[in-house]
Amino acid sequence: MALTLWVGIGGAIGAILRHFLNIVIARVSGSDFPWHTMLINISGSFAMGLLIALMAQRWNVSNELRAFLTIGILGGYTTFSAFSLDFAFLVERKAYMLAGAYALGSVVISLVAIFIGLALGRAFA
Repeated sequence: MALTLWVGIGGAIGAILRHFLNIVIARVSGSDFPWHTMLINISGSFAMGLLIALMAQRWNVSNELRAFLTIGILGGYTTFSAFSLDFAFLVERKAYMLAGAYALGSVVISLVAIFIGLALGRAFA
């Protein structure tokens, strides 16, 4: 139960950070292109890679701290970082076909799903 609580606290922190950066980046960059989402996804993926490597090779951290930082904060900040980590694990295991299928399926099917959801939502509204 404690692990779940740490993930929840981290998720709240990550979501608040994402919201704050969405506002700041959108004000600076304007609204013609979703720079805020792209920059958050890139920075979250970078942070995930950095933290995972440091926790695996340099830092001796508890499962609670690992979950708080990765699943919690970075998961709340961007789920794209979790997607990137899963993809990287598949590539590092040399499961290239699975990695390609995972990336293509996740992106393409998610994009199709958003349009289906929009259409259904509009149809029932």
